[in-house]
Amino acid sequence: MIALLIILGFLLILIFWAISKYNLFVRLRNTRENAFADIDVQLKQRHDLIPQLVATVKGYASHEKETLDRIVSARSGAINARGIDEKIVAENALSSALAGLKVTVEAYPDLKANTNFMQLQEEISDIENKLAAVRRFFNSATKELNTAVEMFPANIVAGMFGFRKEMMFDLGVSERKNLEQAPQISF
Repeated sequence: MIALLIILGFLLILIFWAISKYNLFVRLRNTRENAFADIDVQLKQRHDLIPQLVATVKGYASHEKETLDRIVSARSGAINARGIDEKIVAENALSSALAGLKVTVEAYPDLKANTNFMQLQEEISDIENKLAAVRRFFNSATKELNTAVEMFPANIVAGMFGFRKEMMFDLGVSERKNLEQAPQISF
């Protein structure tokens, strides 16, 4: 009889432990999804500003069609992306396209002095700063989830309920290459 009570006690402890781990994974997943929702808000603002920026640049740099088309195409891909992983890839492509615009703008001093362009640049810069902050929070939430999913013995419970390691919101390959090059400074 005592052996049966010990076994039942052990099973109850094991069941409560598994339930607590499951609840932890749900909480971490929901925190990650909420963090991405914050990113979505900033991305929506970014997507709304891009057509204005492109129109302003088109007025000055009409022959830079390829660069502007890349931005419009990348924006469209970002807007139509579904799911967190797909959105991360699409947003990295858009960031890369916007970096190409910065190079184009350098060739047009009158554009850089234009009040509308300066205001749009400030707004986009502000959004990019906010995006950086919410991406850091998202990556922190993702790291916490990934650590919990991978740690033993909790990884057994995670595997049973389909929790998996999730993708971080990183710079992407093209942006990482840009960071490896020294910045060009000219006067």
